[in-house]
Amino acid sequence: MRTAAALVAAGSLLLATPSATARTPVSAPASEAHGTAVAAARAASEGIDFGRCSEEQDLPPAVECGTLRVPLDYARPDGEQILLTVSRSRATGEDPATGRAVPRQGSLVNNPGGPGVSGMYFPMLGVVPGWKRLAAAYDLVGYAPRGVGRSAPLSCADPKTFHQGPAPAPRHPSARVKRERAARAAAYARGCAERTGDALRHYTSPNNARDLDVLRAALGETRLTFLGSSYGTYIGALYATLFPSHVRRMVFDSAVNPAPERIWYRNNLAQSAAFEDRWADFRAWVARHHDVYGLGDTAREVRDSYDVVRERLAGEPAGGKVGPAQLHTAMLKAAYYDDHWPQRAYALSAYLKGDPGPLVEQAEEHPEAAAEAENTRAVYLAVECNDAPWPTDFAVWDRDNTRLARRAPFETWDNVWTNLPCAYWPAPRLKPLDVRAGKGELPPTLILAAERDAATPYDGALELHRRLAGSTLVTERDAGSHGLAGGANACVNAHLTAYLLEGRVPGRRASCAPHPAPEPTT
Repeated sequence: MRTAAALVAAGSLLLATPSATARTPVSAPASEAHGTAVAAARAASEGIDFGRCSEEQDLPPAVECGTLRVPLDYARPDGEQILLTVSRSRATGEDPATGRAVPRQGSLVNNPGGPGVSGMYFPMLGVVPGWKRLAAAYDLVGYAPRGVGRSAPLSCADPKTFHQGPAPAPRHPSARVKRERAARAAAYARGCAERTGDALRHYTSPNNARDLDVLRAALGETRLTFLGSSYGTYIGALYATLFPSHVRRMVFDSAVNPAPERIWYRNNLAQSAAFEDRWADFRAWVARHHDVYGLGDTAREVRDSYDVVRERLAGEPAGGKVGPAQLHTAMLKAAYYDDHWPQRAYALSAYLKGDPGPLVEQAEEHPEAAAEAENTRAVYLAVECNDAPWPTDFAVWDRDNTRLARRAPFETWDNVWTNLPCAYWPAPRLKPLDVRAGKGELPPTLILAAERDAATPYDGALELHRRLAGSTLVTERDAGSHGLAGGANACVNAHLTAYLLEGRVPGRRASCAPHPAPEPTT
């Protein structure tokens, strides 16, 4: 799950909403289970014709590409079909340390999260040292989920309007700002319906899980080995609920809270609260390195320095390109990943010393990437808005987030602006599935979580662990980077590798010391 600003801020008060009928939650018909079986059987027969990737896909020669045919509507498996792009690097079959042959274990399929993010680049990880042992035993398989990239792409607005230059980002917006943002959110929701039509309702998390089972069949696998990160863990959790007998091994990296009542409105509130704590972690680290950055020797003083930067940018955007909104989006990455801390701190420091160059380089928007960014946002909203009921009265959003912003101002309103189109969404809403697996229903599964992760707060991992009998939770203590698999923590990676290569898990729970904090650099 990605936050509002990570997916780029959007728009949104108190406009009249479409009829209540359009928002009545609906349950998935039983025929969709039959439709998935039909589509999977067809995919098993057809397979995927892998070959050279196109230049537009920008992948190295060692990666192959192909397409997968899936139904737009699983209740009508012989109706309209869409094509999903798939990428693969074949298992090397050779242990990188010893050079000895290792048996192939099938395909390891990845979903990196989002919603709205492509996994087509996943096979490239096979050349990275931390992934070579896995790449020896597994074909590494990535794909672009429905709506993403070249996979029946969604768009809700003209990409040319996506980046509109330097913009404000008030932490406590006025009533006028709220009305303007609400109008923009409603217009965006209308644009999704106008551009996509009735197909819009079929871009959902349950359909993403069904697509995953069709992909499994097309790859020739009787059971799925899957690594899902962030939002990808929710797809995995739905898959484990819908297709428990099809699971071989499954890794949930930085888990979304799958409780039905948390999908998605309450998860976003929890996320905004958690980002405040992670923003404080960054400021405390900067304060410890006051001798390098000169931004203050307490977290409060660092915040004051940041506020000076915000105020100056509001009056005069850096390089004519970076205003408070662009600054916030750049700094949010520091709340996701602590390896961004040194460069973000340096950019703030240099700006206050008269050099805006590093800040412009790190925070400016790139018009050439607008189409991809708009596609990401469109899919993000289509999936999350379709997945569950959302408040349709802005007064509810205003009440909840005004209260939250008093103690968590860093990300609260930016998160609202991106998600607010869900208040005006024209498509029917699903009733979220009750993610659950009883004892013996699944093989052992592995959950990886950092205690201070803000994008997917730690209570989500605890909830998923409770719901999936036989799961193991590996916790990185006192750390908060989002996405642990193959990252900086050798202990976490050892558990990951032992599980995927040997099926070994360390009991019900295990913990790892935090990875080292980044070193300050200029």
